[in-house]
Amino acid sequence: MLNAFKEYIRSRVTITDQEWDRIAAICTIKKLRKKQYLLQEGEVWKHYAFIIQGCLRTYTVDEKGDEHIISFAAENWWAGDRESLLTGNNSIFNIDAIEDSIILLIKKADFEAVCKEIPAIAEMVKDIAEKNSIAAQKRIHAVISYTAQEQYLNFITQYPGFASRVPQHMIAAYLGISAETLSRVRKQTANTQPPTH
Repeated sequence: MLNAFKEYIRSRVTITDQEWDRIAAICTIKKLRKKQYLLQEGEVWKHYAFIIQGCLRTYTVDEKGDEHIISFAAENWWAGDRESLLTGNNSIFNIDAIEDSIILLIKKADFEAVCKEIPAIAEMVKDIAEKNSIAAQKRIHAVISYTAQEQYLNFITQYPGFASRVPQHMIAAYLGISAETLSRVRKQTANTQPPTH
């Protein structure tokens, strides 16, 4: 199961077999059934999590019981609550499995030690953090600037595999629109090009 993680790392940076053995030694595997939590609101997030198989969502639930999905993550993506990880504060998020999933977990202290020992891993983490920051900026821009139709087109362009894997009501919760609006938008966008903003 670690082979997927090894391939992921080696597709981004060059590491020796010895360095890989060091990384592999700190990895643990967690299997999640569909709807099982990786993290629940109020817990402190203490790991780096890499998705080997499956799909997760990160979300909050408001006082009315409505879900607000912050992000989805599938194979070869990272998941978790970075704020809780870095501050030690309780998470405001829930993370659960949309489908049966296999997650690779590395404890925060172990991961930080490896980053100090293996500069290539530290460089990879920096690169991922920069890309995540850009993605978050684009998401904010889409939410405040795009119409519902543009948001949906942007979603299926950025995450082409998710539209078929993720239930429609979850996509609606991610886009911040009702399921009815999403249904209407999907019909309208059957032959429409994505936005070029």
